[in-house]
Amino acid sequence: MAARHPVFALTYDLLAPGMDAAGAGEHRRRLLAGLSGRVVEVGAGPGRNFSWYPPEVRQVVAVEPEPYLRRRALHAAGQSLVSVDVVDGVAEALPVADGWADTVVFALVLCSVADPDRALAEARRVVRPGGALRFYEHVAADSPGWRRAQQIADRVWPRVAGGCHTHRDPVATIRRAGFHVDTLDRFAFPPGRGAGLVSTHVLGSARRDPDGVTGPPGTHATEAGTQVD
Repeated sequence: MAARHPVFALTYDLLAPGMDAAGAGEHRRRLLAGLSGRVVEVGAGPGRNFSWYPPEVRQVVAVEPEPYLRRRALHAAGQSLVSVDVVDGVAEALPVADGWADTVVFALVLCSVADPDRALAEARRVVRPGGALRFYEHVAADSPGWRRAQQIADRVWPRVAGGCHTHRDPVATIRRAGFHVDTLDRFAFPPGRGAGLVSTHVLGSARRDPDGVTGPPGTHATEAGTQVD
């Protein structure tokens, strides 16, 4: 299932420590705070999340299709304090049984999956009824001008950035899949640098219906400033 983007993968791996130092590490901590039980992390990249999983997490299945990033994730898993199994796979066909996970995690990955709706349908399949979805993503900009710039950039940008699209709305995709969004924080990152193609981010949590039946899209999320933990 390899998705080979060697130049982008190496570039991302080199830039990730600086991004974490600039605030992304704190976003990862918030993303994963309070988790327990079994977790599926979709698009684990080089494993930057692994050190942030709390000890109550019993097992993480980290799915990563890019060979270089998967090797880096395997190295990070060996240093993790929780049990992490790094496996080959894609978001649209997760190698996990129905209802296996207590939580599914997406972190800076829904921009690059080939079919976001199918990826979220897979997330809903593998999480147990009543289980959680945690997400941290860059999204379409707030201003019309920057949204137009993103639409133009997306004609070329995915070809050179590992499939990354700048103009997606992952929160809408999450709701279409039958998840109810509970918390939603929208913010600029990096802070203090003004608007940009990938500067608008969201971080939040959602939940699958306890009865396992898809309900209407969630409408009760608490907007900007809400902490996941």
